Amino acid sequence: MITTSGNKHELDHTDTDHFTTLNLGPTHPATHGVFQNILTMDGERIMNAVPTVGYIHRAFEKIAERRAYYQITTLTDRMNYCSSPLNNMGWHMTVEKLVGIELPKRVEYMRVVVMELARISDHLICNSILGVDAGAFTGFLYIMQSREQIYEIYEEICGARLTTNMGRIGGFERDFNDIAIRKIDKFLDDYPAVLTEFENLFNRNRIFMDRTIGTGAITAERALNYGFTGPNLRAAGVDYDVRVTSPYSSYQDFDFSIPIGINGDTYDRFMVRNKEMWESLSIIRQAMEKIKALPKGVYHAEVPDFYLPPKEDVFSQMEALIYHFKIVMGETEIPKGEVYHSIEGGNGELGFYLVSDGGRTPYRLHFRRPCFIYYQAFPELVKGQFISDAVVTMSSLNLIAGEMDA
Repeated sequence: MITTSGNKHELDHTDTDHFTTLNLGPTHPATHGVFQNILTMDGERIMNAVPTVGYIHRAFEKIAERRAYYQITTLTDRMNYCSSPLNNMGWHMTVEKLVGIELPKRVEYMRVVVMELARISDHLICNSILGVDAGAFTGFLYIMQSREQIYEIYEEICGARLTTNMGRIGGFERDFNDIAIRKIDKFLDDYPAVLTEFENLFNRNRIFMDRTIGTGAITAERALNYGFTGPNLRAAGVDYDVRVTSPYSSYQDFDFSIPIGINGDTYDRFMVRNKEMWESLSIIRQAMEKIKALPKGVYHAEVPDFYLPPKEDVFSQMEALIYHFKIVMGETEIPKGEVYHSIEGGNGELGFYLVSDGGRTPYRLHFRRPCFIYYQAFPELVKGQFISDAVVTMSSLNLIAGEMDA
């Protein structure tokens, strides 16, 4: 039963006669068909929520412990498939940290371009789908053209679009060709106008603001207690960003700011992601300038144990054939050790905890998936709110089930 005190709704748990139980998901468009919430309801007001995960659990960590290191890349891009290259690069950096591989600057800048494109792709999907869940379909249809541009860039770099298998341990499989560079430059020219129009549709839209301001709010203290990172933590006012606190891939060479919110609600999460897309555009421009100023043809470190030699060399040189065989068969020696490496993923700190016993496969591997952590807070965020509030709150957390279940 709900009692009203001023503008705050207070929950009275003494009267349970008219409480009902409602399944929000898993077979529901708002839950993407793969996670369930058992809601205890008083009318349309949520009294309690019990989230359930695991509907697409694929045991990636255990599968990875039976695979050669280079083969694990294809598992990582099936976690957060909205920004697959970020997952790929994070895994490659973890292995490079264990092995002690130093990358040329040009390779690191190339990675920054790809990772920031992936961040934009992740944010535009999250924010546009939030609009759909609030009843505004136009922004989604409009901005998807830009996601298509990003996927065409991926396709030019590696031949894939969604699950990219982007890059290799030690760098990239091939250099950015002229077509890829032209497509990146065109995206940098086109996207600002698209993003501005998208913001015009939502930022000051009274219906959207009424649906999102104050909805699913969390304080900075509670967010930190849960282990929030990424846009969801920054929306609560905490300026934590892995790219700044623990720079990787030469992020220290770039000038960018960290947008933060105040209230930690759905609207702030939306606004933080919008502003981060502007920052990503700036980072990509800076990285492209640095790449163009460096000599072409450098796209991987000198690590023959991890990088497949050119096919013509395999056919004609014994040493190249040996390296090709060792890499494909997973016979590359890995040193013993224990490392943790994290990156700023599309929706928070994506980390890889790797333990090696010197074998051809990891002894233990754990993925730190930010979505799994956010979902623990969902009952607290929606308590006392309406079903419609639960839907937009869930959407604003950017819960990607492939990453959450792993």
